[in-house]
Amino acid sequence: MVDVLGHLGMALIWLAPAWYFIERRKTAAVFVGLGFWFGMLPDVDLYLSNWFAGIHHHGVFHTVLVVTLLSLVFGPLLGWVFTKVNNQTDLFTDRAARHAYEMGVIAVWVAGLSHLFADMLSAPDASTRIEPLWPLVKGPVIYMDLLWYKSFWATTALFLLGAGINVVAWFWKSEQPNAREPGAVSE
Repeated sequence: MVDVLGHLGMALIWLAPAWYFIERRKTAAVFVGLGFWFGMLPDVDLYLSNWFAGIHHHGVFHTVLVVTLLSLVFGPLLGWVFTKVNNQTDLFTDRAARHAYEMGVIAVWVAGLSHLFADMLSAPDASTRIEPLWPLVKGPVIYMDLLWYKSFWATTALFLLGAGINVVAWFWKSEQPNAREPGAVSE
């Protein structure tokens, strides 16, 4: 388990392919900028364990199943935020605006899965092993043991790498007029 900054960095890394698939760079920036916060979603178990018996850290909330279910709940809410941002700024293309709710689900899901992957990278001897494929596969799937538990350097490096990839993507993604949209202009 990396620290908070490392989880956010991993979410930035996993959301970076959006720059390739989303037509406008400002839309991609909104998608990544609002979506990466959900890289901490599985750690909601840290708070829920205070109120509910049987919930523990790295338990059921650290599974693909629960991340998928949570993305189906919180994703449409993020999609609603996307539509509100678009209504005030017109950052989204017509096509992206029509799919704002789906984009929200994808952003939450990818960021949540990145959390599970980051936990699989860290030392299993200092933390509870996660069972990401529960209930299909009981027990841990694989642990790479590449990062020390709450390593300052690994956490900082993940965040800087994720931020760096997205900054490079911002400059890589040029705004081109889209022939399908009347009145589209480049920046």
